[in-house]
Amino acid sequence: MAGDIRSLFLNGTVGSGKTTTAEALHRILIDDGISSAVVDLDQLRRAWPAPPNDRFNQELVLRNLQAVAGNYRHAGVGRIIVAGVIEHAADVERYRQSLGGRELSLVRLKPTIGTVQKRLRHRHEAGSPDLSWHQDRSVELEGILDKVRLDTHVVELWLRVGVPSPVRDGCSILIMLLVRALTPAGTVL
Repeated sequence: MAGDIRSLFLNGTVGSGKTTTAEALHRILIDDGISSAVVDLDQLRRAWPAPPNDRFNQELVLRNLQAVAGNYRHAGVGRIIVAGVIEHAADVERYRQSLGGRELSLVRLKPTIGTVQKRLRHRHEAGSPDLSWHQDRSVELEGILDKVRLDTHVVELWLRVGVPSPVRDGCSILIMLLVRALTPAGTVL
């Protein structure tokens, strides 16, 4: 199984729905009997203080990801879904290596910045420094990701929980396309 491992990296600005989409993909893979795991990079960077020259604890994230991915491979997991941000071209290979050096598909979730800002307002307290920081960072990061264009695929649709069935069905089709990036060639879904 270790030689067949595939990873999908959901890239996007803060508030773009990476974690929500990763969890939805994971549920679909489970339903299809495909071994999988989800890694939220925000959880792997949670240490304070960050080094002065590494404000987002990137080096810690990569070391933690390597360890976690190795543990998942050892447990027989065949698909790893990563929710995070890659801002620099050189980091794509570093993430691929941390995930075991095997196949890595990079998919950017790109809802409108208005949708992102709305999500952030629901996530953080009005007028709080956290809300202000995340709103500013979402615009900054969106610009960076637009410029570097690292992704294999860009998805300009946002998955919302509790939406009417036709919209949810459209999101399900999108998720199935992402799942195809994680399934062996020739598999019928």
